[in-house]
Amino acid sequence: MLSQLLLLFILLPFSPTAAAPIGICYGRVANNLPPPPTAINLLQSNGISNIRIFNPDFSTLKSFSGTGISLIIGVPNEILPELASGGPVFSLQWLQNNIFSHIPSNQIRYIAVGNEVFLKDPYYTPYVVPAMNNLYQALQTANLANSIKLSSPQAASVLSISYPPSSGTFDPDIKSSIVPLLQFLSDTKSPFMVNIYPYFSYTSSLQYISLDYALFRSDEAFRDGGLTYRNLFDASVDAFVYAMEREGFGGVPIVVTETGWPTSGGVAASKENALAYNENVVRSAVGGVGTPKRPGEGVEVYLFDLFDENGKSGDEHEKHFGIFGLDGSKVYDIKFN
Repeated sequence: MLSQLLLLFILLPFSPTAAAPIGICYGRVANNLPPPPTAINLLQSNGISNIRIFNPDFSTLKSFSGTGISLIIGVPNEILPELASGGPVFSLQWLQNNIFSHIPSNQIRYIAVGNEVFLKDPYYTPYVVPAMNNLYQALQTANLANSIKLSSPQAASVLSISYPPSSGTFDPDIKSSIVPLLQFLSDTKSPFMVNIYPYFSYTSSLQYISLDYALFRSDEAFRDGGLTYRNLFDASVDAFVYAMEREGFGGVPIVVTETGWPTSGGVAASKENALAYNENVVRSAVGGVGTPKRPGEGVEVYLFDLFDENGKSGDEHEKHFGIFGLDGSKVYDIKFN
């Protein structure tokens, strides 16, 4: 009997789950934020060990130095032309002056080269991949190319088709740019980074998307071929998986570099809804749930935002994604593990 059970165990498919890191975006477009050391104490007291910062501000980097917190460090869009034209030697010097002299390299998980360039800041599009190539060669020279990965976060709108997920397709107007980016990511074993906000998808399509589906609490599901979708986040991620497959890069992993839900200032913006959304995103990542297209592969994700940012432009809700208040208290009772 024991031998039969062992044989059955060997023959059954094994489907391990892989927990994924959860991080928070540390946006600083505000004039009332606590200083970085206070923010870092807040992060550590809540067990948050992964952070995304949007530019290499030296005082912020110095504050994180030695804390053990891993960072995504952003390279501002306006820096891309000089990195693209300056060559690997210039890129290495830039990294040394702006990043490595302020924080140990072993705390840097990713360098995000630009942010939402292709459709939202297209002037810089021609510079993205050349800048990444120069930075990669600089990291090779420093023996850091295997430990620090490069990517370039994109807006979810780079897909011209996202529903159903299996029809996911990159905007044909940017195909000449997206394919070289995907080739770089594939060659360097780096992830495709994308900012995904089901909140915006929901509020722009109220007649088609239910709030419960956006908040992971829908009793209904929709079928896409042989896969079943129960929430908008999974469908949004898988649309990118299919889009990359369509271009021949199905093996590139995805990191969601921003996602979140506002607590006020817009349709369905509330603390209760923000908690429901972010809590389920965390649960999915920590549990290694993955998506229907990539089950058991937890999606690394960065929640937006650490604090409200009163300097953000646009609609009022843009200022109200903060998970923590300025006094360090949680705006809602979310757990990060």
